[in-house]
Amino acid sequence: MVVTMIDDAVPAGEGTPLVQSVDRALAILETIAASHDDVGVTELAQQMGVHKSTVSRLVATLEARDLVEQQQDRGKYRLGMGILRLAAAANQSLDIVRVARPAMRELSKATGETVNLAVSADLAALYVDQLSGRSTLQSHSWVGQRIPVHATSNGKVLLAWADDPDLVERVLERGLTRYTPRTIVSRAALKREIELTRSRGWACAVDELEEGLTAIAAPVFDADDAVVASISVSGPGFRIDERLEEFAAAAVAAGAQASARLGHRAP
Repeated sequence: MVVTMIDDAVPAGEGTPLVQSVDRALAILETIAASHDDVGVTELAQQMGVHKSTVSRLVATLEARDLVEQQQDRGKYRLGMGILRLAAAANQSLDIVRVARPAMRELSKATGETVNLAVSADLAALYVDQLSGRSTLQSHSWVGQRIPVHATSNGKVLLAWADDPDLVERVLERGLTRYTPRTIVSRAALKREIELTRSRGWACAVDELEEGLTAIAAPVFDADDAVVASISVSGPGFRIDERLEEFAAAAVAAGAQASARLGHRAP
């Protein structure tokens, strides 16, 4: 009988124990990434609180996989090209719909209302995913449809954090179509609404696209602090209006959850 002993497992508090060697190797990568300069084995060992020979073996393994590379004239290490290949693969696989789905499910469960995910599409917002809540009897599917940015909560979020500094002006130049008596159709009013959205961290649209419809949306940030999507909860005003702050907090939490899955670190 062959007995295989794994002696480098360390407890992780709850759940599956960590593999110590893997954990230390990842700590090396994180330490090098956080450094403003190349890092030597001695410095790594001191920062991690482990023996220099242990760090040396781990660094050699990482170097063999091109995850770190050594500066020959200095004997220090920096991140290698293998990290870039992994990052590129991760970026390709981080599909916003898949990433945001868990947050959307929680938001729908918490509110009982329809949850939508939208992305910017030039001068409009494009719905890319939707979940119906338990309170929804018959929900119209918005997936694949473009919606006006000035009359919707998702659109206001995408305007408020737009990468394009000219986007708001281009929307205004095209003109603001009125859909209901409460639709924002003036330049000044839209700019005030965008400022309000940024200051409180969420947007709201009450009877602006459809009478009787209330929607609250929050931004989804990526690792570079750019807003890549907007997540919203919507439903009849008689169910939502009295719980506006509660729903807004839930939407912001959902946006933060999706953002974290994209690598965003909240300040």
